Amino acid sequence: MYLEHYGLTEAPFRITPHTDFFFAGANRGTTLEALLYAITHDEGIVKISGEVGSGKTMLCRVLMERLPENVAIIYLANPSLSREDILYALADELGIKVPEHSRTNTVMRALQEHLVELYAAGKQVVVLIDEAHAMPVETLEEIRLLSNLESNRHKLLQLVLFGQPEINETLARSDMRQLRDRITHNFNLEPLVRDDIAQYLDFRMRAAGYHGPSVFAPEAVKLIAKASQGLTRRINILADKALLASYAAGVHLVGDREVKAAIKDSEFASAGNPASGRRAGTPLIWAAAGAVAVLAVFGLLRLTTLPVSEPTVPPVPAPMTVPAEKPAAAPTAAAPSAIAPAAPAGLPSLTEKKQLSLLEEKLADGHAWRDAVADNRWVLQLYTVNESHRAQLEKFLANILQQGVDKEQIRVYRSEVGDTGRYGVIYGDYASRKSAQQALVDLPPVLKPYGPYLRKTSSLK
Repeated sequence: MYLEHYGLTEAPFRITPHTDFFFAGANRGTTLEALLYAITHDEGIVKISGEVGSGKTMLCRVLMERLPENVAIIYLANPSLSREDILYALADELGIKVPEHSRTNTVMRALQEHLVELYAAGKQVVVLIDEAHAMPVETLEEIRLLSNLESNRHKLLQLVLFGQPEINETLARSDMRQLRDRITHNFNLEPLVRDDIAQYLDFRMRAAGYHGPSVFAPEAVKLIAKASQGLTRRINILADKALLASYAAGVHLVGDREVKAAIKDSEFASAGNPASGRRAGTPLIWAAAGAVAVLAVFGLLRLTTLPVSEPTVPPVPAPMTVPAEKPAAAPTAAAPSAIAPAAPAGLPSLTEKKQLSLLEEKLADGHAWRDAVADNRWVLQLYTVNESHRAQLEKFLANILQQGVDKEQIRVYRSEVGDTGRYGVIYGDYASRKSAQQALVDLPPVLKPYGPYLRKTSSLK
């Protein structure tokens, strides 16, 4: 709503990671440079810890973009993987064909042989493990064993752990000392202090196209710093709401009044924050919408010239109506001679598709697409699940489609990882890594909580 009000080209404080908005202040930029050095110089296991909303995911996304072309990246976002599952997941990502009913040591040996081949070809493999604090202890032990994969002189697998501070408590246990000793670099993302927050707010506004003087007054920055506790996700939420409040009030400078309204509108506001404990007022989004409506009535705002922004609620289609003067006709049976169009070879016909479940239909389409697609294209991996959890997958598909996700962009495939059958759900089809990264940024909000990541189509075959 407020984009035109501030002359912005896009929303400056989205909470989804957008690498163009990476703030290199505080210790973020130096941490990124140190990470790049540690990974490219074969420095063992690396750990990055930070509170919820401190910017770990943003750092991970930027890291993925900045790593050299010779580095093959595997991103694991599922912390509940068992020690066997993590081996199968790595094999799947690297396109290793593991025979059915393989034992764990067989999968490990296949991994090592493939990694040796990649190393000989000048490739380095780095595994980025998100939410590592939530991993079972047995899986963390398997990570230690994976760190032992090496050639005569070099590690074959670089492991990077991203997690909340709880991971430090887990690693402090006596039975974790072997893994702890293999961690050569520890980085901690500290909350931003007030001066950093002022720079952060100004940086994000200008990255979104703003060209005027600083929008956030010093008293506004002070309130944001206190309420957010220096966590970037909270800063983004409060700044976005404060801009909305200033837009609704018809002012450009964000002061303490707008920030207090934002704090009151945010659930994480604590008892010690300004305006907390007061009775909740009109949500800011309603207030801003009301301001738009009033301006429109008085002819002060040309709604047709406003830039289109992402809707918060999918539009509801208008109900179908049947003209009253046209009587309903009795349904007529299809002529016996009518023939349905023939389906391409290997795919179900239109008649057969009507009888397939949603999962079976997407599997048939997904496998046909996988057989035909070139190896150098990119997709977004949304979801993986064991074959035994078919009902869970069907529920996932039904849920995202009901929330407006384009059915044509969704594909399902089945793969064999060891002796386990697995289903995977992917989104889109992109010609380059760059276009896939942009698609990840623009992904429908309903899909982002599932931790989607980039994959090359060659790894699906």
